[in-house]
Amino acid sequence: MLINAKSGICPEDCGYCSQSRVSEAPIAKYRMLSQEVLVAGAREAWNRKAATYCIVASGRGPSARDLDEVTAAVRQIKQELPMKICACLGLLSDADALRLKEAGVDRYNHNLNTSSDHHASIVTTHSYDDRVRTLGAVKAAGISPCSGFIAGMGESDGQIVDVAEALAELDIDSIPVNFLTPIEGTPLAGLDELDPRRCLKILALLRFMCPSKEIRVAGGREVHLRSLQPLAMFPANAIFIGDYLTTGGQAAEDDYRMIADLGFEIEECAL
Repeated sequence: MLINAKSGICPEDCGYCSQSRVSEAPIAKYRMLSQEVLVAGAREAWNRKAATYCIVASGRGPSARDLDEVTAAVRQIKQELPMKICACLGLLSDADALRLKEAGVDRYNHNLNTSSDHHASIVTTHSYDDRVRTLGAVKAAGISPCSGFIAGMGESDGQIVDVAEALAELDIDSIPVNFLTPIEGTPLAGLDELDPRRCLKILALLRFMCPSKEIRVAGGREVHLRSLQPLAMFPANAIFIGDYLTTGGQAAEDDYRMIADLGFEIEECAL
């Protein structure tokens, strides 16, 4: 489960994102949430049977104040709950990564988003190599790397294969596979390139290329997989529960029912 810890007010121009500077989508905009609110979100995630709590913030990278709030919250959560904490705060320096590690962050998410040769078509305010460097800082600090991509942004089949190969070569532990939800007011609002079978093929590709890793069905699964959503639980072994950043998700009770109907069990958190 994730919390949108800081919404909008972002200087980046990512074409898919409702929080970017080029977006005209009507979203909530606010600064970093307080330690108290972040901790309350973790308690809610635990009550929903989530093994990992993701603290996600908009922006190019965290300010000193952002890091202060997040690290204080993480320390308190770790004292109260036996759950994994994932942070997603944008580009990191080596020093930022070490601060997060020292506070108790288990995992850091920084998606490649697309292949290296399609990246400039999606965002120009930072490079593909910037993203790879952040993942390097995360790994050097001893934090488990989480990185995935968004399918349906005008990429070719070959570019899907390329980003999957990159994630395998980077030895990413957890791979969220997002399916573009075209949001009105964003540059990619008019795209509609996905159907349930293509989504399943993409998930199967990731399982084939990264056989031992966590493959997580992420944003857009409810929209694009539709009636075939349960089949995604075979190549993947994790999902987000609840809402995403600025788009709604499926009711938690429906997710629990789907998992039970398939004969699967929710794995208990093991740190």
